Amino acid sequence: MIMRNILVGAACVAATTIVVATRSRSATVADRALVVLDNARVRVFRTPGASLAGVDHRAGVVIALEDSTISRVGDARWAHDAAVPAKSRGADPGPLIIVEPQDLAATAAPAGGSKPGEAVFSGMSFKTIFENEKVTALRARMEVNAREAFHTHASDTIVVHLSGGVIEDTANGNTTVNRWKHGDVEFEARGSSHSARNVGPAVDVVLVALKP
Repeated sequence: MIMRNILVGAACVAATTIVVATRSRSATVADRALVVLDNARVRVFRTPGASLAGVDHRAGVVIALEDSTISRVGDARWAHDAAVPAKSRGADPGPLIIVEPQDLAATAAPAGGSKPGEAVFSGMSFKTIFENEKVTALRARMEVNAREAFHTHASDTIVVHLSGGVIEDTANGNTTVNRWKHGDVEFEARGSSHSARNVGPAVDVVLVALKP
């Protein structure tokens, strides 16, 4: 699973994790889409569910952060235009994360890179939600004391945290403890390497792996 945490602005972006916490916003912007991650490979929005009106938009993955009458938390789908109003038959899907791949080539990954779920692990599960020519979207869970062996990522991957949790992460000889909250968004760069252990309650996420 993708759990390594290096703050925005760190050097060597191609081999690090960028973390963006989607915290609560002020009332003046509470009804508008908010860009929470924007780089050469992907742009990610958080929206209250109505639309992405007022911002540039294109095709992307739409992920539900809460249960509603038309979706369940963790549901993910591909939308050819992610700015199309999400309300349907008067129902509101609630807050969403929208992941829009950029049309740029990926950086080269070192030999031996693994896709989500291919690294040696214990106490973890991965289930593909859908796959197309742009992305693979998966639902993943890390049980209490679950472990993932040291591995290198074969794809740029966006992690959308559904439950929050506490993950101990080791990379470049350093071990840190990352405390995630519901709705946090994380970017794991292609070619980055780490191992991870769950030191808190079970962690549920949606993974969006970008294709070159």
